[in-house]
Amino acid sequence: MKKFTKQETSWALYDWGNSAYSIIITTAVFPLFYKSAAANAGIANEDSTAYLGYTIAIFTFILALIGPILGTIADYEGMKKKFFAFFFTLGVAFTAGLAFVPADNWLLLLIFYTFAALGSTGANVFYDAFLTDVTDEKRMDRVSARGYSLGYIGSTIPFLISIAIIMLAQFEIIPVSMTNASRIAFIITAIWWGLFAIPMFKHVRQQYFIKREPSPVAQSFKRLGNTFKDIRKHRTIFMFLLAYFFYIDGVGTIINMSTAYGTDLGLNSTTLLIALFVTQVVAAPFALLYGRLAGKFGIKSMLYVGIFVYIIVCTYAFFMDSAVDFWILAMLVATSQGGIQALSRSYFAQIIPKQNANEFFGFYNIFGKFASIMGPILVGVTAQLTGSSSYGVFSLVILFIVGLVILTRVPEPQKVPEAEPIAS
Repeated sequence: MKKFTKQETSWALYDWGNSAYSIIITTAVFPLFYKSAAANAGIANEDSTAYLGYTIAIFTFILALIGPILGTIADYEGMKKKFFAFFFTLGVAFTAGLAFVPADNWLLLLIFYTFAALGSTGANVFYDAFLTDVTDEKRMDRVSARGYSLGYIGSTIPFLISIAIIMLAQFEIIPVSMTNASRIAFIITAIWWGLFAIPMFKHVRQQYFIKREPSPVAQSFKRLGNTFKDIRKHRTIFMFLLAYFFYIDGVGTIINMSTAYGTDLGLNSTTLLIALFVTQVVAAPFALLYGRLAGKFGIKSMLYVGIFVYIIVCTYAFFMDSAVDFWILAMLVATSQGGIQALSRSYFAQIIPKQNANEFFGFYNIFGKFASIMGPILVGVTAQLTGSSSYGVFSLVILFIVGLVILTRVPEPQKVPEAEPIAS
């Protein structure tokens, strides 16, 4: 494989920056900060976990509703970068804003988190769609995997700095409270994310698009309707999306709820943060490995491997009751978390019409985000009804099994009509 181009590298570097949000805000520091605020307000552990799950469900539902139509509009010439910039700005602004929310106001924390998450996940819709603009089909597996790998590596730097500040504050080595240490982590995340988005804005351009026409919004709804009308022409695409709907639900729920789940098991914040840091380090080479093995054994075969690993993860989590168990679970997740997401993205990018990439990645988003509603609600409701999160995590096994069965029925990729690249 020839050297990565400037466009491919600039695209992948956004993952390097944005992944700091994923680990610090979505997975590690913010959940602990929120759980502490909720506990100080007298909210029970199981209830605060459930409220976090409901919040995730709310913002994913909002984005799932608007994703396809925004994606369809973004297929017009010059629009993809504008939508990306809007959601990127929203995410960075509210991520920084978390640092200024009173530490005892758990409800306002969840509101700010909702807008930050809308920005991050919304920007990722258009970021993913840019994969079709920066490389060709033969290179997509490797380029997509490189993005996730860089994301894992890049996120460890601000995460390590954040952990250091929090631990120094915890042991009173620096004159900063634990609350303010977490706030510093939020600011670091926003700066890191914004800094490494610059190459994306500078070097990545929309190569495939539809020429602008009168009444673009009305025409976008019309094109969206035609896509549904011609669904039989896109059988491979929608069969894959149906499989993706189920298995990515389990992946996303484990990512979003892992820290809250560990807290409910009584694990201390230091153990959780260190385990999550090591997970990021281990996940980086495995994401690249998935990309390489996909070239040898095929994307679907490696997706099967990732799903089987997650079935093992959910089963093991049911019996987890110690810090050692959490470490084993974290390492299992690290082997497949990046790979299954990277290959899902590249597989989808290869089977869609490039000039309609935003529209179809809008569907990719809506299937992924609607799926992300089920898992958190399932875990939240089960935790409240049983008093234990273990049953909710174990129930995710059925989603992976259903996704696996449907994926086996997805037809092999066929050449789809696509426009010639046009520089915007």
